[in-house]
Amino acid sequence: MRAKSRDDVVRRHLLVSGKVQGVWFRESTRRQAVACGVAGWVRNLPDGRVEIEVEGPRSSVAALVRWAHEGPDHARVDGIEQHEIEPSGTARVFSVR
Repeated sequence: MRAKSRDDVVRRHLLVSGKVQGVWFRESTRRQAVACGVAGWVRNLPDGRVEIEVEGPRSSVAALVRWAHEGPDHARVDGIEQHEIEPSGTARVFSVR
């Protein structure tokens, strides 16, 4: 098995809009992140959106981003703004803020 290079790790910043608060979105995101093996955090924003930062192997981050387009059962995702940011290299867990 080859060692992961710095290029294999990515970090994404997501702003999820729609009916995404009060529908267990943050905890569902945390559980999905753990299942995907990625680190970072999720929090509600005052404007009704959910903000996510996720870091990990490119394919694992992509899996979480795909999931976020649907969210948990009672959510309605209308859109996601996504930006790639520099990986911190220090993230080890995924937390709800």
